[in-house]
Amino acid sequence: MRNQKANSIDLNNKYPCPCRRKGCLLGIALTEALGCDRCGQIFIVIKEGQAIEQLSSIYPYKSAWRWNGKNWKRLNNGIKEHYLVISLGVILVLLIVWLPLALLLPQNWEKPLMILWAVIALILAFLPGLILWLAYRNRG
Repeated sequence: MRNQKANSIDLNNKYPCPCRRKGCLLGIALTEALGCDRCGQIFIVIKEGQAIEQLSSIYPYKSAWRWNGKNWKRLNNGIKEHYLVISLGVILVLLIVWLPLALLLPQNWEKPLMILWAVIALILAFLPGLILWLAYRNRG
């Protein structure tokens, strides 16, 4: 079992910024917080000095990281862990349900309208893949 004290965050040390902006986290005097010299973010030390949490964030959820001795590991990934399942589910529903419905429109509809519905279904099936790629392209 690893010694947990070895990975405690020391406010007197420099750490890389977890925001991936090549900055350094430095201790802020008279506080238990770290500030990035590049992006200006402030992080407070939580969980008995084992992790940091982003103090001000525009996101509705808080971002927190644990120091493993070499780099930061995100504590709460939230919905990011489920992007693949959600994307595949949306793609399957669109391709299995909507595309056949669009192709089986009433016969009195014009052919360009049927093609438009099929193209919309394919575009909406492509969007979750794009979102998945954007979510995982910078993942470390």
